[in-house]
Amino acid sequence: MQLNIEWNGKSYKIDTNNPIDLSIPLRSGDSNPNAFQIPHPVFEPIRVGDFVGSVAAGSSANCENLLINAHGNGTHTECIGHITKERITINQSLKEFFFIAQLLSLSPKKLYDNQFGLLLEDAENQINPKVQAILLRSLPNEDDKKLMNYSGNVPVCIEPALAGYVAGLGINHLLVDLPSVDPEHDNGKMEAHKAFWRPGDLTRLNCTITEMFYAPNEIKDGIYLLNLQIAALETDASPSKPILYQLIES
Repeated sequence: MQLNIEWNGKSYKIDTNNPIDLSIPLRSGDSNPNAFQIPHPVFEPIRVGDFVGSVAAGSSANCENLLINAHGNGTHTECIGHITKERITINQSLKEFFFIAQLLSLSPKKLYDNQFGLLLEDAENQINPKVQAILLRSLPNEDDKKLMNYSGNVPVCIEPALAGYVAGLGINHLLVDLPSVDPEHDNGKMEAHKAFWRPGDLTRLNCTITEMFYAPNEIKDGIYLLNLQIAALETDASPSKPILYQLIES
């Protein structure tokens, strides 16, 4: 299928048969990335009386219970409810799913002590202020991000000033290939989350942060159409599937 869209005064074609999937899937067991000491997912057949939800075990159908925590083991999208006393859910917050987005690669620099981050000074002159979503890819960009053990290893974060700058541009969706926009240990400050969502600003309630995407090196920096897919979960975060589509000027 081919879509035709207008953006920034130009016409573009989109071939939906060529999606670029940026998600790191959740798997049962330890073949996942890990952050914040969150246990790996467990998928196991349901057991009800003599029924075991596994065709391999002789049953008529597969039926599994899923034990997951969206935040620590794969690509996930979260809403402002991640940092509020009020129960605000991702299913309530994300109501549109297609956005003009920019993929931008940045090299981390030292923030303080042994903490490195993506800095405003490296990004502000490169971000297109007309996009609706920004995807920040950290360099170097290796395949091991898909199985990285971040827990206890001081993973890269983003500078709170950069998160605030993105919000100030009116960009509503921030995506990073990091386990979190904030440091693993920050004494609960959550400064980058707060700089982006601006708790108390009702205009930011539909804004999202997506963490742990993976964009292979062959996917070039630039402007794309983003389809941000989530499960309809009434909690602060959902496993997600960000899909990019190339814009072909027509």
